[in-house]
Amino acid sequence: MSIPLLAVIALTAPLNSSLQQKVMSPKAFFGFSIGDDYKLANYTQFAAYWKQLDKESDRLVVQEMGKTAEGRPQLMAIVTSPANHKKLATYREIAARLARAEGLTEAEAKKLAAIGKAVVWIDGGLHANEVLGAHQLIETTYQLVHSNDPEVKRFLDDCIVLLVHANPDGMELVSDWYMREPDEKKRSFDIPRLYQKYIGHDNNRDFYMGTQAETKNMLKRNLSI
Repeated sequence: MSIPLLAVIALTAPLNSSLQQKVMSPKAFFGFSIGDDYKLANYTQFAAYWKQLDKESDRLVVQEMGKTAEGRPQLMAIVTSPANHKKLATYREIAARLARAEGLTEAEAKKLAAIGKAVVWIDGGLHANEVLGAHQLIETTYQLVHSNDPEVKRFLDDCIVLLVHANPDGMELVSDWYMREPDEKKRSFDIPRLYQKYIGHDNNRDFYMGTQAETKNMLKRNLSI
């Protein structure tokens, strides 16, 4: 009986080919998998996990963008290949020159575009009671830093991914409120206050004004990339 070529490749490939980056999984760190029923991480745990990955992976660097309205550090994770990390300053300069296009000829712009990297911004957690938004940042970061899948490695070679939490205070509030109930079947989101200290639900509609700490942090970071 003949075996298809793809099956031969699958059988002979290392069983842990997608797990060769030795970094801690969300389940090992939080005690549950992201997306498990009745389980939420708060922002304190989220930040601690990112810092753990920063120690373990050469694909990730965590930076503080500033403080939130309640004084928490608002974090950004920069994820790319180790080679790209060594040249971040160069790629930042290229991105800035292309964005501003001041004094650039078309030929110069094309040359810069050819040697630069795409910068991809992924944020989450803005609407704090839409808990998937913040938690996908955990899983996305893990998948990017631990996998040696060829397509993931291509992403990391071609792109600089900026992962940003948009509402740390809201995640802390919502997750702590939800998880306070020992009986998981009784957990709810009936929180007696809103999710941002000064403007209520969140800072979603603040981006055209930039009045809140979280918005200012993200706008400044966008302008400085």
